[in-house]
Amino acid sequence: MIKNWLFALALLSLALAGGCAKGGNGIFPTVTINAPNGISTGAIYPTQSVTFTATTTDPVGAAVIWSVSGTGCTGTPNPCGTINQTTGVYQAPAAATSGVTIKATLASDSSVSGSQPIAVIDITTAVSPSGVSSTLNVGSGLTQQFTAVALPNDAPQMFTWTCTANGAPCANFSPAPNVASAGPAVYTAADSCSGSCVQIAAASTLDPTGCSSSSNCTVAKVNLVTSRVSGTYAFRFSGYDSSNNATAVVGAFTAANGTITSGFEDELTSSNLPQHFIFTAGSYAPVSSSNSNSNNSGTLALTLPAGIYPNQYQVVLDGAGDIEMIESDGNGTGSGIAQQSGSTASFKGSQTFAFGLTGVDAGGQRIGYAGVLTTNGSATAGGTITNGQVDVNDNGTAHSYSGVTGSYTPDATISGLWHVTNLQLDSGTTLDFDFVLAAATNTKANPLTFYAISTDTAVSGTMVLQDSTVTYNTAAFNGTSVSALTGANGANTNVSLTLGSTDGNGNFSGQFDQNNAGTILSSIQFPGSSASYTYAASGTGGRYTFNLLGDPATSTAPLPFILYASGANRGFLLDQSSSSVMTGTMNPQGKTGGILSGSEITGTFAAATASSGNSVVDPLAANLLLTWANTGVSGTEYDSANPAGVGLVGAPGYSLQTSGIGTITLTAPSAQNYAIYIVDTSGTCTLANPACAIQDFLMIDETATNKIPSVIFTKQ
Repeated sequence: MIKNWLFALALLSLALAGGCAKGGNGIFPTVTINAPNGISTGAIYPTQSVTFTATTTDPVGAAVIWSVSGTGCTGTPNPCGTINQTTGVYQAPAAATSGVTIKATLASDSSVSGSQPIAVIDITTAVSPSGVSSTLNVGSGLTQQFTAVALPNDAPQMFTWTCTANGAPCANFSPAPNVASAGPAVYTAADSCSGSCVQIAAASTLDPTGCSSSSNCTVAKVNLVTSRVSGTYAFRFSGYDSSNNATAVVGAFTAANGTITSGFEDELTSSNLPQHFIFTAGSYAPVSSSNSNSNNSGTLALTLPAGIYPNQYQVVLDGAGDIEMIESDGNGTGSGIAQQSGSTASFKGSQTFAFGLTGVDAGGQRIGYAGVLTTNGSATAGGTITNGQVDVNDNGTAHSYSGVTGSYTPDATISGLWHVTNLQLDSGTTLDFDFVLAAATNTKANPLTFYAISTDTAVSGTMVLQDSTVTYNTAAFNGTSVSALTGANGANTNVSLTLGSTDGNGNFSGQFDQNNAGTILSSIQFPGSSASYTYAASGTGGRYTFNLLGDPATSTAPLPFILYASGANRGFLLDQSSSSVMTGTMNPQGKTGGILSGSEITGTFAAATASSGNSVVDPLAANLLLTWANTGVSGTEYDSANPAGVGLVGAPGYSLQTSGIGTITLTAPSAQNYAIYIVDTSGTCTLANPACAIQDFLMIDETATNKIPSVIFTKQ
């Protein structure tokens, strides 16, 4: 036995000797390069000074020797830049280059090293709004603010601005030419040229050629108009009258340079039968031209019969000219939206629409509807409704209906208005509603859309053409989406935002924020240890079951929801079981994905509250100005307490994760903490792509003292 023990000891000694060859603790030495915060592959700009550090093992904190290498890295000065061998300070060259490698080698063992590929890229600049996809309308004599961002994200955010009208300097623009400024810039439409004759650019102060000879500047184009409100608009509104009766309105109006020449609306309250009004007058008036938001805010008035409200709205306009509005006549509260409608040519034949309606039942209790209906007819003659599926949550009592049928007809005298009659849910339950065309662009991203209002009870909402190219099975939902939900909690409200990923196999994961009557759940990751966050298709008609909210950290089970899909990762959500009756929408995040950054959320955004959970919510409309140079938030908020507007101030500003979830902190008009979820972008986002801009996002207040929060939607 002694011999065997000595043999084992000899083997152990050999093993330890082999370990010592690797390192003092039997671990292979390693070198890992750490890039500074904000620096990633392909995101270093010319002349930038960057300090790299290295983490070593066995021994920890060992000295390293720094070097830079790559194809063509020879000459004086080195076209790949230089690095201090001892400190790791890298000095980028004056011109862009690629294929460069930063290397750190153990001073004690040249066979052990770590490397980090980099690329030096030109600084690019983008101006918002209208720097990417569209021409912004600016009304005569009105003022529009512009922001700029330089990419990569850590490039100096200082610019020299230019503004030209038909090639000549603009009459009223600041800052002055050739003066370095972080912005924002302010343009007042005081030029005599017509059409899209104004161009606004911001060049990096590190770019000696500016935008005149550079392809790295995204230039904003401005179209000068008499008034931003011209054309035919569809609108919808929901809220409460002065007696706290729920109110819903759907209608349309035609305006010529801010003067309303014709229109109609259907209005319904829980205490009144449906009322139908035709009006021939009204107006849109911008706020004072001295206001920096005058191009994006004003009042909309509709000339209705005496005693009929709402008839005046405080509104804000986004870059596309859509109107987000809140009631401002002092006879109720609520919010809504108006957008330019178009031709009904694409409303024909066999088409399936997903829809969501929210409001109160005949007893004043919260109720929500979601479903799909197939129409078979034409815009001019109407037709039948078949193959319908509808789910209802009436104050916590759920109903589900299939085989729903009915008919629809165009109004005999009012073009653009249709009536759905006798939509048979079951033998004793029917639903009737009217609808108007809200958007005629029939694409997957912007499908044919109608605003709808029940003629039975005070509910309203939206109908969206279902994408017929999708097979609505479980596999069809495979991607990232953002869901917004609103509900009631007694005398308070319950709101949430969810960033979720579906995998095509029924598994649902992500993160959500919720304010349930002042109880805050922030950045909750799911599924966590729970296996109950799932989704599944119910047949192939577009009906899905989803599990949302809950709290994996406290073993609180998620709530069951029904989703009726209008497309892949898109549709209307309805809480199946709770008296909160949470309703809302799910939408894909971004057009083509990518990495999101705070620099992509710069610009002017219109913001307004979505449908309120109950009458205690004070709706608001606002212009938000987000700047990247100092991650700042500013703007003007309009609500019942501040009908003339009050300044918004953000401190320290906003933050954004690459997933598209962030925060906005305000100090005025009161201390508020918002969670923000990015919904849509103009293209694929990278850390160095000025052709990507965040176009809209959602917000909820997570201040614990706010027990009546609402979902706020914003759009650039």
